[in-house]
Amino acid sequence: MATGELTHSSAAVDEEPGYGAAVTSSGRVSAAKMYEPAGPISPFSTQQLARLDEALTLASRETGLDFSVYLGELGEDTRVTAEGLLASTDNPADSVLVAVSPGQRVIEILTGSLAKHRLPDRGAKLAVASMVASFKEGDLVGGLVNALRMLSDQAGSPS
Repeated sequence: MATGELTHSSAAVDEEPGYGAAVTSSGRVSAAKMYEPAGPISPFSTQQLARLDEALTLASRETGLDFSVYLGELGEDTRVTAEGLLASTDNPADSVLVAVSPGQRVIEILTGSLAKHRLPDRGAKLAVASMVASFKEGDLVGGLVNALRMLSDQAGSPS
């Protein structure tokens, strides 16, 4: 049956539609159904997403760098995948990516070619240590938010 075609038998039209349904003049049955969400699409609540969004916004505003967070599978070669994610940002040279794969127990922090001059490896290592401590306690959002704060403090304001 192609899209838009209507097929029905005369027997179906003669039957009484169920509760919340009506037979239209074309013979189609129109029924009202309760909305059922498809299920959770995010591991975070709305409040947690707001905290994370605020931390990303503040870090980017205070430093002039573009901060991004990726949470998910990073594949077999986590570094290459993270580099691809960094390259896909609007301005890779001034970007900082925090990529976390909880299932793989991997954290990658990558800085663009210009951002690396303002964010030393030592600062990134401290942020990773902070995230690991929070993640061990089951606080994924808290670990990400604290890491973003630490990274923005290390990077400082633009010159």
